[in-house]
Amino acid sequence: MNAIDIHTHVVPAQFPPYIGRHADARWPQMQETSDCRHRNVIIEGRNFRTVSEACWDVERRIEAMTQAGIARQVLSPMPELLSYWLADEDALAVGRHVNDTIAGMVARAPARFVALGMVPLQNPELAARELERLMQGGVFRGVEIGTNVNGVPVGDPRFEPFFAAAEDLGAAVFVHALHPSVQSRLVGSPKLVNFVGFPCENAFAITSLMTSGMLERYPRLRLAFSHGGGVFALILPRLMQGCRIAPEVAEKIGRSPLEHARRLYYDTLVYDAATLRFLVDTFGVRQLCVGTDFPFDIQEKAPLVPVAALGYGEAEQRLLHAENALCFLGLEG
Repeated sequence: MNAIDIHTHVVPAQFPPYIGRHADARWPQMQETSDCRHRNVIIEGRNFRTVSEACWDVERRIEAMTQAGIARQVLSPMPELLSYWLADEDALAVGRHVNDTIAGMVARAPARFVALGMVPLQNPELAARELERLMQGGVFRGVEIGTNVNGVPVGDPRFEPFFAAAEDLGAAVFVHALHPSVQSRLVGSPKLVNFVGFPCENAFAITSLMTSGMLERYPRLRLAFSHGGGVFALILPRLMQGCRIAPEVAEKIGRSPLEHARRLYYDTLVYDAATLRFLVDTFGVRQLCVGTDFPFDIQEKAPLVPVAALGYGEAEQRLLHAENALCFLGLEG
């Protein structure tokens, strides 16, 4: 059992009371439930999500990992905790509390967990300084960021100080879908944002990093994208055709979009072996890493089954199970 799950989330068991200067109702709080194994995440006075103790309980996580055949989990914040909508100092305070929680979990089981933290990306210079502090501590391998910051795609040039620091520090960056811009176009349950909006949001983020020239300027960045990169693999041929007929697009991207795409990493969280095979065929067998979205309801509970269904040999299985993840995290060798 050596598989590494790069897509799991942490929610602290508690948050400190708000002590800032802005009286911001978006400061997260935890609320007890009648079931001692669950708590409500309260944001703006409403229950954003009811979460299980597996969000913070090391023993419960390890039990679930063993059942799923997972040797190590990469711990990252629940995306709604990234707090880009708070004042800079408030987001920094929330981030440090979440990061301390993740570091504490790693300390309790260092052979089972790897840490990705969070930084206040609404202030790219502050985010770069906080990333440097995290990386110097020796616990964190990098950070998780959202696909956009208050509606601004992560490929926007304003985030260059952060990406420059990430490349310089050798930090892994896991990009997770957040607050999709397409949510107003969906009809029906609010949960469709997760099911339909997130895959589109991932594609927007990847494209923005290409078309802004960010990937060309920082070729040593190690970036991984949630949900298999969403629908990006489907639009990639269209983007390549766009480069052939629109020189101004090709000039910004700098090289073939396929070449850029094949140096990024993606998780396997697509719930379907045929779709996973398509991603491997598109991006390459060295770019996919196991991901589950543990411990939320949408998680893939048997993540190694679709990988096994691909029918690859032992060498390819090793890549998909663990070796690609080690490369993304900068732990290879």
